[in-house]
Amino acid sequence: MTQLSLRELVDRSQVVMAHAWMVRTFVKHSEEVEDFPELMSIVRSVFDTARALETRVDDPAAYFRMLTKKISKLRSATEQFAVDALQASTHTNFAQAVVSMRGCIHELEQLLETFQRLQQQDASTTK
Repeated sequence: MTQLSLRELVDRSQVVMAHAWMVRTFVKHSEEVEDFPELMSIVRSVFDTARALETRVDDPAAYFRMLTKKISKLRSATEQFAVDALQASTHTNFAQAVVSMRGCIHELEQLLETFQRLQQQDASTTK
């Protein structure tokens, strides 16, 4: 396992989290959040995940351990957001925010799988 490949995984994950952060910002500042405070769940979940990860960007192993801990809550918040967003608004922006968050979850899961595969490969080559 090379440091470069691990660095690339962290960098890619940070790009994905930036997309999630933009959904967070859109929702947080939307007028609909006043009438549908349950939309704030995705805002809090993205914030929590992003802040936990950003402190570990220089340590890929710690970064992906933390992502492993946080992804289920982020996934649950995303699925609840899909329900809440449709109740809050039928506007395309909300529909696209749901698509974006689901895409972020999918990509983060793929990055986690890649990291775990690289760890297993590294463990088997060091034996």
